[in-house]
Amino acid sequence: MKIPYGKQTINEEDVISVVNTLKSDFLTTGPKVKEFEEEFSKYVGAKYSVAVSNGTAALHLACLAAGLNENHELLTSPMTFVASANCALYCGAKPIFIDVKSKNGLIDESKIEEKISKKTKIILPVHYSGLLCNMKKIKEIANEHRLTVIEDACHALGAKYKDSKIGDCKYSDMAIFSFHPVKHITTGEGGMITTNNKELYEKLIILRNHGIEKKEKWKQEMIYLGYNYRLCDIQCALGISQLKRINEFIGKRRKIAKKYDEEFKNLEEIDFLREEENQLNPYHLYIIKLKDSKKREALYNFLKSKKIFCQVHYVPVYWHPYYKNLGYLKGICPKAEEFYEQILSIPIYPSLKKEEQDYIIQKIKEFLKR
Repeated sequence: MKIPYGKQTINEEDVISVVNTLKSDFLTTGPKVKEFEEEFSKYVGAKYSVAVSNGTAALHLACLAAGLNENHELLTSPMTFVASANCALYCGAKPIFIDVKSKNGLIDESKIEEKISKKTKIILPVHYSGLLCNMKKIKEIANEHRLTVIEDACHALGAKYKDSKIGDCKYSDMAIFSFHPVKHITTGEGGMITTNNKELYEKLIILRNHGIEKKEKWKQEMIYLGYNYRLCDIQCALGISQLKRINEFIGKRRKIAKKYDEEFKNLEEIDFLREEENQLNPYHLYIIKLKDSKKREALYNFLKSKKIFCQVHYVPVYWHPYYKNLGYLKGICPKAEEFYEQILSIPIYPSLKKEEQDYIIQKIKEFLKR
């Protein structure tokens, strides 16, 4: 038995959808792309969706569409995958890191305004693990300073915030998603940008296709320096099929998380990230926090020896050698650094079996009793 921290869930309907598209006239730039975009818009409640090659491409294009350039700064969290900050570098801009809240690893909105400068262009909050940032407050700050808000919702498909579903862009200008195999639905690799702004939508459509705008008949004109960030029909066929089961996937993740919560709530040695009021967490990750950070690596190694493969999400972005070479120093976000030292992502995915979860819980408790 080998238990990963996450993996895709593929059924026969998914396979049939892909095979049918392989037998069709279009493998790329065909009708399945538009169909996937329309179905995704319906699900999240946004006017427009733009399918792209991956979540990183979604971040890059969203920043480009917002006009980010070498004269600007982008504010984001260090407790995220590197792409949330790299998208600023791709545009020649500078990422500025905002410290997080100790209890959940989410960007601390109370620390945003002190980092806003004349160069600030974008606030990019990250819905870490499926928990949701305080978007109402972040949007108020952005409006006051005339800033663009791009939600990194790669962990948050299906999440609900107050009276809003993440991706409907009620509190943002754009939201981006990832369809990597460990995410809530997969297209193999893939991403999506949602927005309610027609101007942004039209620019995104052009930017993902080399910056080329289609005119009448055969005429095409390159009006931006764009990219080949298209998602093909084969992948979109899989996405359409997966999206039909998104509520089932989230329901299973939440059931698994609830059992972990019950089993861990009385353990003194560990804590876990808690869903907040008026929010629905779709649980991309289930993260435990070891109160004694020195035990984190020992637990990781112990579980690995029992064929339970965990992960750490994430090393603070500015700790990476590339960022160190840019001049970023340790200590700029102390709460994020402390948070990183304590966390471990344990297995959660829809096909995780009851006996597998029982085994994981048993082995964690066994370690803590040593």
